[in-house]
Amino acid sequence: MITYPNAKINLGLNVTEKRPDGYHNVETIFYPINLQDALEVTLLHKDDEPYRLHVTGTVLDGSPDDNLVVKAFKLMQEHHPLQPVDIHLHKHIPTEAGLGGGSADGAFMLKMLNDKFNLKLTEEQLEAYAARLGADCPFFIRNKPVLATGTGNIFEPIRLSLKGYHLVLIKPCISVSTREAYAHIRPRHPEEPLKEVITRPIGEWKDHLKNDFEESVFCNYPEIAAIKDRLYDLGAVYAQMSGSGSAVYGIFQEAVENVDEKFASYFTRQRILE
Repeated sequence: MITYPNAKINLGLNVTEKRPDGYHNVETIFYPINLQDALEVTLLHKDDEPYRLHVTGTVLDGSPDDNLVVKAFKLMQEHHPLQPVDIHLHKHIPTEAGLGGGSADGAFMLKMLNDKFNLKLTEEQLEAYAARLGADCPFFIRNKPVLATGTGNIFEPIRLSLKGYHLVLIKPCISVSTREAYAHIRPRHPEEPLKEVITRPIGEWKDHLKNDFEESVFCNYPEIAAIKDRLYDLGAVYAQMSGSGSAVYGIFQEAVENVDEKFASYFTRQRILE
């Protein structure tokens, strides 16, 4: 059985307050895009190990036990009788980019195990498991645009479609850790809630739809700011760094060809289909 976990972009990101537990409350729009990893699970016909993990594509640091697909398998195995599995993960979504690739892999693993072993879990049950893997993971269970609040773990469905627009996504040769991004944040409540901003025509987003991480990240990494400027120079109706970076995307009304890719470790352009 094979599935294709997809990435997301953030449309706006307001860090509204620091919580007593040390985390931050945010408001942002998660929007799924058609940039995918590949995840395959087959039965492992050996009893001496519960799973094997094979990763191709982008090289991942760390132990296999830290990978969210393995954590998803172990979590499900705690509550359901799962046979040993052979896991093949091909990483295509850039890491440390603000695109949610690891979270998508974990969530899609839960959905695939549910189907493969006929566990008959509901979407609500799968979301509860996904929440134990990470704040972004539950989004990928339903995989539809949502307003995310709390720590990014409370979802409200929204009516929003970018269908027909063209997306250019650039990941520079820079990694920005989430810890580093939050270190320079000054939490604030925006004058206009994100839920209202997103109802404006997309041509007005540039002046109203903000990512609070950009100020400090752009100061430390002007190369990332330069990518955003370049996308606007090419005619983007809206451009933004996704999440805490370092990927930057531009939304265009028409396909764009003359994008300078020399500063990118990853580059893609696509028409938004949904």
